[in-house]
Amino acid sequence: MPDQTATNPIARRKFLRNVISGAVAGAAVAGIDVALPRTLLAQTPLTPDAALRELVLGNERFVNNKLTSIEHDLRILKEHTVEKQEPFAAVLACADSRVPVELVFDQTIGHIFVTRVAGNIVTPEIIASLEYSIAVLGVKVLVVLGHTSCGAVKAAMKVDAVPGQISALYPHIQPAVELSGGDFGKAISNNAKLQANLLRISSTVVRDALKAAKVRVESGVYDLANGKVTLHA
Repeated sequence: MPDQTATNPIARRKFLRNVISGAVAGAAVAGIDVALPRTLLAQTPLTPDAALRELVLGNERFVNNKLTSIEHDLRILKEHTVEKQEPFAAVLACADSRVPVELVFDQTIGHIFVTRVAGNIVTPEIIASLEYSIAVLGVKVLVVLGHTSCGAVKAAMKVDAVPGQISALYPHIQPAVELSGGDFGKAISNNAKLQANLLRISSTVVRDALKAAKVRVESGVYDLANGKVTLHA
C-alpha cells in the first residue's frame, strides 16, 4: 500500500504529531527541556480575550528566544490557506523594517492580518482593510502597535521640510505630539493610543463589533531593544 503521509495533509499532520510526541517523550526521559510546537490554528474559535492572550504569550516566547511558530509544517499551512484565510488577530503596525509583526507575536502563516503604514496611522484605506478583517475574516482582537525610536513620530515632532509626500504623515501624528510635552517616548505611546481610539469611533464596523463584544481593540508599544510589547491599560 502506498504511503498516504506523502500525499494526504491530514495523514501527514498526524504522522508528524506522532513523531514529535515520540521525540519529546524521549528527550524528557533523557532530562532535556523541550518546547512543544504550538498547535493553535488561526481558525480556532477564540474569544476576544483569548485572542489577545495568545498574542501576549507569543510575545513572551519571542522575548525569551523560545519561538514555536518556526516548528509549524509550512507546506500544510500553505495548503490550508490557499483558498481562504482565517486569522484570529489583526495588527496595525508601522512600516518600519525593525518590526516583524509575525515574529514579534510568534505567529505564522494565516494567523495575523497585518496592515502597515509609517507611523501606524489610521487612514481611510487602513480602516477599510481592518473593517474587512473584522466583518469578513472574523478576527477577535485588533492591536495598534507603535514602536520605540519611530522615525515618523520623530519627524512629526520636528516638522522639518522633507521631500515628496512624507509630510502628509504629520497631521495624523500631530495630536499625539501636542499631548506629549516634547517627550519622544510619550508621543509614540500617545500616537498608538489615539490611533486605536480613532478606529473605535470612526468605523461603524469596529464600533458595532465592540458593542457586540465580538472584538477587542487595543494599543501598545514594541521595544526595539528588548523585543517586548507593552500593551496600554
